[in-house]
Amino acid sequence: MTVAVCCKKCFLGSDHPGIDLDAQGLCNLCRLEVSQDLIDNFHFTEANYREFLASKPRPQAPYDCLFMYSGGKDSTYMLDRFVNEEQRRVLAYTFKIPFESEHAAQNIENIRTRIRTDYFIDSDDDNVRKLMRHVFNGARPTRPGRYLDEKLPCMTCRSLYVIRAINYAFKRRIPFIIFCADPQQIVTTESDVQTTVRNFYRTAGRELTEEIFGQELEEILFAPAHEVPKIIFPYISMRHSYDPGRMVTELKAKGLYNSSPLETHCSLFPLLNYYSFKHYGCSFYKLNMASERRNAREPGSGKSTFSIRFERSDDMLETERDYERVVMDIATQTGDPREQRVRLENVFARMKFPPQASAFLTDKFMDMHTIAADLGIELEAVGSQEPADNQARSDRK
Repeated sequence: MTVAVCCKKCFLGSDHPGIDLDAQGLCNLCRLEVSQDLIDNFHFTEANYREFLASKPRPQAPYDCLFMYSGGKDSTYMLDRFVNEEQRRVLAYTFKIPFESEHAAQNIENIRTRIRTDYFIDSDDDNVRKLMRHVFNGARPTRPGRYLDEKLPCMTCRSLYVIRAINYAFKRRIPFIIFCADPQQIVTTESDVQTTVRNFYRTAGRELTEEIFGQELEEILFAPAHEVPKIIFPYISMRHSYDPGRMVTELKAKGLYNSSPLETHCSLFPLLNYYSFKHYGCSFYKLNMASERRNAREPGSGKSTFSIRFERSDDMLETERDYERVVMDIATQTGDPREQRVRLENVFARMKFPPQASAFLTDKFMDMHTIAADLGIELEAVGSQEPADNQARSDRK
């Protein structure tokens, strides 16, 4: 077995999906080696945002934009800005996933009474579950894998509701779709609508795609470019001024947000960590943690893509190992649940999570089996693939 080594600046391992280290011990992210596709995506995204800012209401379109509203801090902040400051004609589109957290639902209900615009609630529970089973119960992925493979379940689910939003806007001639992805999500999100549709075919396969959407997506694929809505990513275009802490403070002062910025609004989060630990030996937010470390060691370098702040202590790798052990113990029902709860709380405390966020996430992790059973996801022991806590993993960490 090849023993992985860690980047001397950000601690990403050479066995992390899509990561390689040079002779000086620096990973390709710290070297700022990004593909031309990513650079082109940034330019395309910023051009679309400038076009949206300069756009005027179109008489044939009922709204200026379809705004993808999740109930989280990012979309709440921008919805308030577009409606109350810029007076845009906004249709707030919410896709209700079957594992939406109660906090997201509460935030959405709160906002509907405070931000005056039109709202549309969409859902497709059966197909979301079908996609998650397809990913979680499918063939074992290869290692080390491609960049962001550890986030495949999240990206697949998001692709489904993005395409539903695209289809909705396309049929109603709404010219722009606002997607409040944070700056780091540019690497997991395609900006071109027709490419997004083609990628879904590749991920889900033609049979499953047509089972979910029928022939509707064919119309989008072959429509003239001027008839297809454009996806706008305001935070990616504003990435250098993105400050989630400030945003949450402002929202709370207005009574528009009641959660911690560290509280994920998806109850599938424990299973996302289970997937990334099981298949790739890393936490779901490993790239965010590494980016925080990178920025701390080179402030102002422009090399940071983090959107969630993590503790920068030198024992982060040991903390991640403890995180992995307890997550996999919960998944395989190994040990005492009361002890597991304490271990999780200790891990989150070492990451400097606020008590409210720590308690919220701990409850979700302890309920992992209920969430998995509801979706038809089979939790397997790590031993069926590779021991979580064997000497080889300890060595390479």
